[in-house]
Amino acid sequence: MPVVGLGGFFFRAQDPEGLKSWYQEMLGVGGGCGTDPSGQASPWFWYPEPGGVIFQPFQADTTYYAGDKQVMLNLRVIDLDGLLEQLNAAGVAIETRAEWDTPETGRFARIHDPEGNPIELWEPPAE
Repeated sequence: MPVVGLGGFFFRAQDPEGLKSWYQEMLGVGGGCGTDPSGQASPWFWYPEPGGVIFQPFQADTTYYAGDKQVMLNLRVIDLDGLLEQLNAAGVAIETRAEWDTPETGRFARIHDPEGNPIELWEPPAE
């Protein structure tokens, strides 16, 4: 197969620069975050840690996330509790549910960016 990975995630925003800054400051996601294998950063690229990516269409009427949103961003995290503490301190509303968490799939939390886009934070199970 010629496709080797996810190349980007593009979406519309009312305030692209403000939203870009929010993602960088709150989640460490976006251009300028992380470094390439040689230790270099780029204002255009985010260098996440290696790991699997779930690519999964849902039924059009799913209730897994808000019906008025076409997509939900899922971000793989380490130390979910520590991240949630930081987000809470910054005034970000957080939703957790015990039924979302399982030993097989890991732990989950939901937040929304300033424009209401849903974000699922996922801490995979310990290996």
